[in-house]
Amino acid sequence: MKNTPERTCIACHKKGDKRDFVRIVKTSEGQIVLDKTGKLNGRGAYVCASEECIRLCKKTHALNRAFKQDVSDEIYDKLASEV
Repeated sequence: MKNTPERTCIACHKKGDKRDFVRIVKTSEGQIVLDKTGKLNGRGAYVCASEECIRLCKKTHALNRAFKQDVSDEIYDKLASEV
């Protein structure tokens, strides 16, 4: 039996299948980008693909903690518009 990758949302801490989440990546250059393919190189963080979790992520600055740097509100807004 094949193991399915399990990930955890950085906002609500729900565990689930990798395909149920949106991946955000901090590249080696320090850019924060949305990874639609799930294969970009860099430090990845996962958020549920729901507006509620995106809002919670922005409210609690979860991306700041995940990437250990300040993430601008523009990134959070771009993430919300993509989902």
